[in-house]
Amino acid sequence: MAPTTPSGASSRRAGILRALAALAVAVLAVALAVALRPGAARADVTRNWYGAAPYVMPLDNAPPDLSQVMAATSQKSFELAFILASGNSCSPAWDGTAPVSSDTAVGAVINTVRAAGGDVSISIGGYNGTKLGQVCSGAAATAAAYQQVISKYSLKAIDFDLEEPEYENSAAVSNELGAAQILQRNNPGLYVSVTTAGTASGTGWFGTQMLNTAKGLGFTPDNYAIMQFDGGFSGSSSQISALENFHSLLMSTFGWDGATAYQHEGFSGMNGRSDSGEYFSQADFQAVLNYATSHHLSRFTFWSVNRDRQCVPPDNNGRTSGTCSSVAQGAWDFTRFTAAFAGATPPTSPPTTPPTSPPPGTCTAPAWNATTAYNGGAVVSYQTHTWQAKWWTYADVPGGPAGVWADQGAC
Repeated sequence: MAPTTPSGASSRRAGILRALAALAVAVLAVALAVALRPGAARADVTRNWYGAAPYVMPLDNAPPDLSQVMAATSQKSFELAFILASGNSCSPAWDGTAPVSSDTAVGAVINTVRAAGGDVSISIGGYNGTKLGQVCSGAAATAAAYQQVISKYSLKAIDFDLEEPEYENSAAVSNELGAAQILQRNNPGLYVSVTTAGTASGTGWFGTQMLNTAKGLGFTPDNYAIMQFDGGFSGSSSQISALENFHSLLMSTFGWDGATAYQHEGFSGMNGRSDSGEYFSQADFQAVLNYATSHHLSRFTFWSVNRDRQCVPPDNNGRTSGTCSSVAQGAWDFTRFTAAFAGATPPTSPPTTPPTSPPPGTCTAPAWNATTAYNGGAVVSYQTHTWQAKWWTYADVPGGPAGVWADQGAC
């Protein structure tokens, strides 16, 4: 019979085993945290790539494996969206719900991109949501909140996406642009882009006021990009016209010559079907890319890589999706244009013959006109759908955020 272990010795051994188990768990936790902590930005990713970074939602809309996108397209950069205020506090959070301070999920995405030879910029703001500039006490406090993001992810680039409802708030815009100026000063070499709403005139009243605020601060970012979708645009010709008008606005606002204004100008498109039912095909992207490169614009981006794949069915039954484009395409067709803008030669993709416009329908109502005032009950056709006005309206795009028009179905 084996000797019995004294109870005191047994207790000590059990305590040692528990301590070792706890140590092992702690070591594993530290190792995991280190593995998910974003590494330093790639030194070999040049600034032109930050101007060619298409938008990606890393936590929503079925985000793709970006290393696979990179392998298929030669793309080396992405614009991760969006940083908002955590609740009503002056603290940054992904989509306003996932605090940056405790994030590991987006950090893992950044590690994937950097391990594949690329890098990221991070976009702050976007459409809707509470922006840090709205809740922080001033430009310095807003900058301090964004500095947490830059330091957390070792960023070399950041994008200020100033649109609804923030850009209607002059104090919030002043906080954002003042913060951008502080970050630019405190992080030498930081690439700073500003993105805002686009209109046929280049940008609207609030966008123009934003430019005037920047001028008053003496702040000059790497570029200003306008979003040429959801504003009554129809293909590339209307987008190029808006870029020319915006170019004139940059010259008149800042006193720049033509070449300098182009070098501080950017395009931000939407691939496939937009939220308001506009269509932008691969041919449209190619035309705008030709314009951007020939005029030496410094930014060419789009919303979004999450949507850069074909729906099932390809037209998604005439609806807009956050996870596919609603036009016929090969996977990552539109990302190849941003890669080409940065100077890469994207791998070829299987040939597709996408339509350059929606297929013709049988719409009988008169086409919607941006310069016509409509009474409630008026019926128009727009982007292969029939729409009826709920009340008097002027210049509100059918399907747009104002909600004036009721969709009566495809025609």
